[in-house]
Amino acid sequence: MIFTPRLIVVLLLALLGLSSAKLKAHHLPPLKEQAKLQDGWREERLATIPSILQERGVDAWLISQREYAEDTAFWSMKKATQFSARRRTLSIFFADPAFESKTWIDNTPGLWDELKDILEACDPGSIAINVDSEIAFAGGLHAGEFQQLLKQLGSPWKERLFAVPLVAVQYIATQPRSRLFWYQKLMETAWAVIDEGFSERTITPDVTTTEDVEWWFREKLQSMNYSTWFHPSVTVLPGFLEPNMSMEMIPRAEKAIKYGDLLHVDFGLTALGLNTDTQHLAYVLPPGHSKKDIPTGLLAGLRKGNRLQDIVKSHMKIGLTGNEVLARSRKAMHDEGIEGRIYCHPIGDWGHSAGAVIGMTNLQDGVPVLGDLPILKNMYYSIELFVEHFVEERNETLIFPLEEDVYWDRETRDWKWVFGRQEEFHLVRTKHAGKVEMVVQKGDL
Repeated sequence: MIFTPRLIVVLLLALLGLSSAKLKAHHLPPLKEQAKLQDGWREERLATIPSILQERGVDAWLISQREYAEDTAFWSMKKATQFSARRRTLSIFFADPAFESKTWIDNTPGLWDELKDILEACDPGSIAINVDSEIAFAGGLHAGEFQQLLKQLGSPWKERLFAVPLVAVQYIATQPRSRLFWYQKLMETAWAVIDEGFSERTITPDVTTTEDVEWWFREKLQSMNYSTWFHPSVTVLPGFLEPNMSMEMIPRAEKAIKYGDLLHVDFGLTALGLNTDTQHLAYVLPPGHSKKDIPTGLLAGLRKGNRLQDIVKSHMKIGLTGNEVLARSRKAMHDEGIEGRIYCHPIGDWGHSAGAVIGMTNLQDGVPVLGDLPILKNMYYSIELFVEHFVEERNETLIFPLEEDVYWDRETRDWKWVFGRQEEFHLVRTKHAGKVEMVVQKGDL
């Protein structure tokens, strides 16, 4: 065997238990190219509306809004260069592909005459409108606009208006195939930013505070022309949570990070009309310690979290409700002696997007309404949860929160990790001890 310099580096990394794979933060394309991508995805999605209406048993879908009083569904239908509705923006879509959809941007009475002419020609027996009282994504028609519809349409059309929440939910939830390529890039970028934030490049123990790291994440995203849909949270993980407590209730007073701390981040980035949601863990190595010195109890807690991820992912069957997935997953975890909580949600156009919710931190026996929705194919989901594990080295039970996003694979008809999942801790090493990259568990890529 010829020992080239590259091979020697790979062998040394292998001996150290490390990977030569390096996480990459991807640059976004120029704005014009971004708009072209987003408008292409938009066309793919609009083309699915007739089949969605057929599946939900309605003949038409009517959406009406005014500037700054947009329907929630508008944000998943607009062109990339649209920043709001204009005048009165009204769209009609039909289940029968022989009838063309139409959109008006108008503020004159002629709009209503044209709409009624089209309705008379197509004669839909049922027209879905977004007036659901429980689901935000299917309840975006403003009250004043609803009154205008009833007044301007009159009989027989106002009697044919119905709330059919799964029309809007399914449209917003369904992700076009071509979007995945960039979603995977965004997810790797999120991992890369977390890996840098949870390292000696950013953190100096006894000096850097948790709040310092939170703002570092914000500044880092802004420097890359990314945004976020919530302020990152960085915490030193506590022990056992009481049943009525959630992750949001963990005390977050600014405190300096110490050697031996177990750190947690909840972090999401926004770009190209997409959102990510990731929760990772990091261990702050004391001076002179290496990866092999991580307490075995912490390693076991992370592995237990990975096992619960597998359990939940395996029970996410298309057609089951979120509450059914929750019940089956909780039974399986308890059968294996795992304690924790499950609170998974759709993601994509929104951080907490349209579709079935699988538990909430305070609702582990089922979620009213949102938990009764069915799991749909061609979605993205955040597998969000935590496990409890007794760490012998600390003589206490700790929580291990994890969150990774999955997508529905059309070929295998199963859920796969968008980029991967955390199976090893990010490590904050003593500075100048040598730069080492985190092991990347790419899994499904």
